[in-house]
Amino acid sequence: MADGGEGRAGSPTRSTAKARTWPTSAGARTAAIFPGRLTVFPLAARLREWLRAEAGDGRLLPWVPIAFGIGIALYFSADREPIAWVAVVAAAALFGVAFLLRYRKAFVVALMLAATAGGFAVASLKTARVAHPVLAHPIYSASLQGFVETHEERERTDRFVLRVTELTATRNAVALTRVRLSVRKGTAPPVGSYVALKARLLPPLSPLRPGSYDFGRDLYFQGIGASGFAMGAIKTLDPPASGGWKLRYAAVMQGMRNAIDARIRTALEGDNRAIATALLTGRRDAITPPVNDAMFISGLGHVLSISGYHMAVVAGVAFFAVRALLALIPGLTVTFPIKKWSAGAALLAATFYLLLSGAEVATQRSYFMTAVVLLAVMVDRRAITFRTLAIAAMVVLIAAPEALVHPSFQMSFAATLGLVALIQIGMPRLFATPDNSAAARAALWGGREIMTLALASLVAGLATTPYAAFHFHRVTPYGVLANLAAMPVVSGVVMPAGLMGLIAAPFGLDRVFWEIMGFGIDWMIAVAVWVAALPGAIGRMAAFGTGPLLLASAGIVLLGLLRTPLRWAGGVAVVASTVWALSVAQPDVLVAGDGHSVAVRGGDGRLRMMRTAKDTFRVREWLAADADARGAADAALASGVSCDPDGCVTALGDGRLVVLTLQPAAFDDDCVRAAIVVTQQQAPSDCAAMVIDRTRLQRYGGLALRKAGEGFSITAIRPDGVDRPWSPAPPAETTALATKASPRPAPPVDATPAEADREGED
Repeated sequence: MADGGEGRAGSPTRSTAKARTWPTSAGARTAAIFPGRLTVFPLAARLREWLRAEAGDGRLLPWVPIAFGIGIALYFSADREPIAWVAVVAAAALFGVAFLLRYRKAFVVALMLAATAGGFAVASLKTARVAHPVLAHPIYSASLQGFVETHEERERTDRFVLRVTELTATRNAVALTRVRLSVRKGTAPPVGSYVALKARLLPPLSPLRPGSYDFGRDLYFQGIGASGFAMGAIKTLDPPASGGWKLRYAAVMQGMRNAIDARIRTALEGDNRAIATALLTGRRDAITPPVNDAMFISGLGHVLSISGYHMAVVAGVAFFAVRALLALIPGLTVTFPIKKWSAGAALLAATFYLLLSGAEVATQRSYFMTAVVLLAVMVDRRAITFRTLAIAAMVVLIAAPEALVHPSFQMSFAATLGLVALIQIGMPRLFATPDNSAAARAALWGGREIMTLALASLVAGLATTPYAAFHFHRVTPYGVLANLAAMPVVSGVVMPAGLMGLIAAPFGLDRVFWEIMGFGIDWMIAVAVWVAALPGAIGRMAAFGTGPLLLASAGIVLLGLLRTPLRWAGGVAVVASTVWALSVAQPDVLVAGDGHSVAVRGGDGRLRMMRTAKDTFRVREWLAADADARGAADAALASGVSCDPDGCVTALGDGRLVVLTLQPAAFDDDCVRAAIVVTQQQAPSDCAAMVIDRTRLQRYGGLALRKAGEGFSITAIRPDGVDRPWSPAPPAETTALATKASPRPAPPVDATPAEADREGED
């Protein structure tokens, strides 16, 4: 097999066999697309040969989850919610066609179309299954009762999710099912309790600028319809009914996490305690910002998110420990398959770790990947293959299709794809040297292990770079250095000590292991801080649309999955995506959805801020997306901005003025002098400037404006026609009000240049 799987010797023929996953003849499939007459051209003949090799048995299976993911991506790119049953019927029909064509030349095309339709249908069904109300307008005082489902400890506050059983409000009341609330640190109620409280509720946070991450969509698939903060005391009451087995399970697991954290506190404190807890239980919100930033700047941030590395360490330690113990009994070694028993024990350990850590997307992916590897060991199959990764991807996408648009899924699978390709393709070629070679002699001194670690860090870092640049607007130029210095200690000291601490905790003998774990964490933090302080360690990247990201993803997939020289097309795609990303024009004006913050690009090319309310999170995101190193509290952000009680004004690079108008009396002057007027007031109908008022912002959300000749092209967070469950379109009466209130047309998509439209939809 091309991916390391077993061959198909003895496979049944067409006339006698049941349907197989792939047709028997790979050449027939390729010939259907590239007929023989092309062989008159040497290049075409070579291309046909390469494609025949790529379409060989076992080579096509990894492409099924890719087609499935394309279907999910198409679902999330739709303007309006598809009809779920229609999507399901279409997918079933296409799978039926693929089955009928299983021995035909068109099978590959039919199967990929069916997989794409299947991804679209699964995403539609998941949305229909989790459907729930979403708060559209703030509720400034609401009385809530319900069950506490989760609890997060943060640096300054705590946060919990409340399953609402009763909600009372004077206005804007909706039948919310879950809300996420912040409270003062140390005052969050325990998981499983039934509480009553008063809270201020806000709609889920929409994207902070057009094209940025949709926090509301993330909350929607968690079943959360609003966020906010508790006001006053939280009262614990007797529940009117049972919370169900899921709540009891959550309470047990949370109690276990709290107990582990309490044991760690006896030996560690501060960031050491927070990181140790994060590695074992997945609770990483208590890490202080300086250390957290240093970890991500240095390229060690992946250690804080439980994923493939952690799961591999847990399963590996369990596997070798059990196998070593069983090997001490000669009778077992000779008579029984202790390797398979050890794999079973490792699978149990990995399952416990999954449940303990909260089963986030990255953890699920790594668990399924690890489980498939261990099952392969148990049935005497080769473990680390592209098939293993494909099966893990399909399981995750079927269970949680929304994970596709989450950075943890994208980075996790990109890194794993690179590592599997390195193991199956790069390592055998790299280390295929004579025993008396220099490479063989270096291996005796650990050179091979050092090179393996360096290559793994380099490959994983490069594979995740496009996603880190897209979502977090930064890259890690010294990631390989940091991983080489820190990961051996994390693998050999921190994680094993943590696992031993978990085993010893019930016997009260765990303190020494926490202290050992703390020594290793000290080294990891020291490396992170040192690397983060190196010149050029903070690699900033300005925001770009999903077009370059999709092209980079295609390139990574081609580089990872293809075996013939066709794979270098992936390298071309990655280079082209980089050039594309670097050439994306940044907005000249950004307007927040509430109209309280406006960013204007001045003559020096940097953003200037006009603000009437404190919004640190939004400003920090705007600056990061602009590759701007300034902080949200930097006084230089107001350079060139003039403010008085009537409003604020600043100039664009071409000298035209942008005004944030606060008082109606200022319109007489602002409408004449300014090119753009942003206001929460009612502008006069004869205002000569482009007016962005409250009704327009309510309809379209935040806006990004780019200079286009004498006017501006406008990209909206919610363009016309977009209506999804997590981002519902305004009611018809709101649209009518917006039209009446503003004589100028609101920014419709068809009035925006095509490129800006694409970036807005991205």
